[in-house]
Amino acid sequence: MKLKQIATINAGYPFRGKIPEAAGSAVVAVQMKDVSLTEGIRWSDCIETELTGKREPDYLTAGDILVAARGSHNYAVQVDQALVSTGKQAVAAPHFFLIRLKKTSLKKKDVLPEFMVWLLNQAPAQRYFEQNAEGTLTKSIRRSVLEEAPVVVPPLAKQQAIIAMANTLNEEQRLIQRLVNNGERMMGAIANDLYPAHGH
Repeated sequence: MKLKQIATINAGYPFRGKIPEAAGSAVVAVQMKDVSLTEGIRWSDCIETELTGKREPDYLTAGDILVAARGSHNYAVQVDQALVSTGKQAVAAPHFFLIRLKKTSLKKKDVLPEFMVWLLNQAPAQRYFEQNAEGTLTKSIRRSVLEEAPVVVPPLAKQQAIIAMANTLNEEQRLIQRLVNNGERMMGAIANDLYPAHGH
């Protein structure tokens, strides 16, 4: 099936030019630099802003999915519950697409946002984005490309099993990264100790 059959897809908030900073504002903007594949959205990094456009903002809600429209990787990240604890409203910068899964009736298959994020980040979807990207210097994908993206929706139990595996793997990758960082710090300290203290 196509993504547009199970989701609505819109562009991010239409800021003109640089996103204005407005300290103390109740609204934050999520930009490319605030998201990562391993950590999702880093809310503490998002700038406080004011909405200058005419358009009624699509405030983000937990379960929304953001896909980078520009850049060499069209990653998907999920808007998580952590947004609620910031106590702020949030909008996506213009170079994101905002994917909102349609509420399905019980007869239809339910799609978990975590599963859809995982699926869009896997090789088949990423290959599809690469093949349909436009532009030479900075690649970008059009909304129609995202709408037509082929998706598979397995039964709920299978979605949950895949999410659990993906979460475990993420946890392991974070742990490995920490071990590597600690090891490098230790090596640095040992190397420093080999040199006599300065000025003796």
